[in-house]
Amino acid sequence: MPSTLERSASSQAFGGSSFVLVYHRSPYDLKTAADGSTEFVDQKSPNGIIPTLRNLFLEERSGTWISWRQDEDAANAADERLTVPSANPFTLRRLPLTETQISSFYHVTSKESFWPILHSFPGLFSVDNSDWDTFVGVNQSFARAACEEAAEGATIWVHDYNLWLAPAQIRALRPDVRIAFFHHTPFPSNDVFSILPWRDEILDSLLCCDLVGFHIPRYADNFSRTAINLRGARCGDPVPVAVKFRHHGSALAQPTVLPWLEHNGRRVHIQASPVGTSPDVIRELRDSTEVQTMATQISEQHAGRKLIISASRVDYTKGNEEMLLSYERVLEQQPQWHGRVELFLACVAAASGMRIYEDIQRSVEEIVGRINGRFGRIDWTPVRLSTRRTPYDELVAWFSQSDVCWITPLRDGLNLVAKEYVAARQGQGGVLVLSEFSGASVELEDAVVTNPYSHRSMDAAIVAALEMPLEEQKQRMASMSEAVEEFTVQHWAEQQLGTLRAI
Repeated sequence: MPSTLERSASSQAFGGSSFVLVYHRSPYDLKTAADGSTEFVDQKSPNGIIPTLRNLFLEERSGTWISWRQDEDAANAADERLTVPSANPFTLRRLPLTETQISSFYHVTSKESFWPILHSFPGLFSVDNSDWDTFVGVNQSFARAACEEAAEGATIWVHDYNLWLAPAQIRALRPDVRIAFFHHTPFPSNDVFSILPWRDEILDSLLCCDLVGFHIPRYADNFSRTAINLRGARCGDPVPVAVKFRHHGSALAQPTVLPWLEHNGRRVHIQASPVGTSPDVIRELRDSTEVQTMATQISEQHAGRKLIISASRVDYTKGNEEMLLSYERVLEQQPQWHGRVELFLACVAAASGMRIYEDIQRSVEEIVGRINGRFGRIDWTPVRLSTRRTPYDELVAWFSQSDVCWITPLRDGLNLVAKEYVAARQGQGGVLVLSEFSGASVELEDAVVTNPYSHRSMDAAIVAALEMPLEEQKQRMASMSEAVEEFTVQHWAEQQLGTLRAI
């Protein structure tokens, strides 16, 4: 798709956008065509958030999306502004950052300091390499660009923890705008969050928002309690959580939530609404000729065997090692499954160069090799491991043919793979085995919920999934399909922005 490219001096203010979305990820991959023009290319990603956020601009008369781009001459480079042609054109403003800035801001400070705290792994927290000044500076660049793009009284929607400081910076420059923030990760308990040496700056910034959103009530409540305890925020009376979240007895169950906080004279509304999928799009893809061809091949390759799929990336939060060890124990203790079950693990290798991820990938590969060496036969490979990025259409083909989807992170903000599997299996059988420490577990109560820290729970869950009668599978899948159909990614965006507009 050709585009109009306009380069601007970063000091120039624009101020014409009624809606500004601030997210480090770009809505498109950009390519330079043979004639020198810039083309927008759809990202080949299973992440349904990006196209949904793009679609928000169809409803806005004027809008801007702010992301980054790598530029080794960032100190002298201007911000890049591209007009995205669509039914309702919007602006893409890309901020120049050097490779060093991106590494420091994203791969070091965000991933080595913030990520383990957010996921409640304080033992892996590291502050040694963190560069707080660079983190502040990058956030300032995003905030500056948002303020320059925003019209008077505009809505600015900031996304995710690596832009924690942007709300306060925006509020200082533009007190007239409405600011929303959405947290795509878990938010930990007060005692774990307090480990961060910059906790006050982070909380004070989030408390500059009009709305702060989270996937599920537990994360929202953790944030509220942390703001009350550490920053003295006042709160409204607790209210019961929505019916869809009222599941008791699991790790992330939460009966009530605080609807708002007050701090420094500002009321901050708190909204829990989980990101969903686009089930219609997934089923349309599932039924396409290309995917059906791949599905037939998968079916033929695994005929007569139970097929388990698990899809994630190399990360200590994802529980891949725990899952593989459970699979090994089941094969060891129940030899009747030899030759009758196969596990396809799509575990995307990390590209950040962080040693801990390299160690985890090595461990995953070693466990897979050991399982296949111990139990494999000439006509049966117990585990098939892929560390490449599986194209989404291929992943949907695997979903359509897999008897079980095994998703057992040690901690996860939500987990869209679980919902995508359910969407692809609508009207069929299939079993979802899901960690109770994933945000999706509070919505999908008819999954086989398991505790990935417990050998007994993990082993019992996968055996129950393999042995579950088809009629029970269909009943559970029908119930989960209703939740996936009701709470789509479009519903999530409408609920978040609808709450903001109602303020």
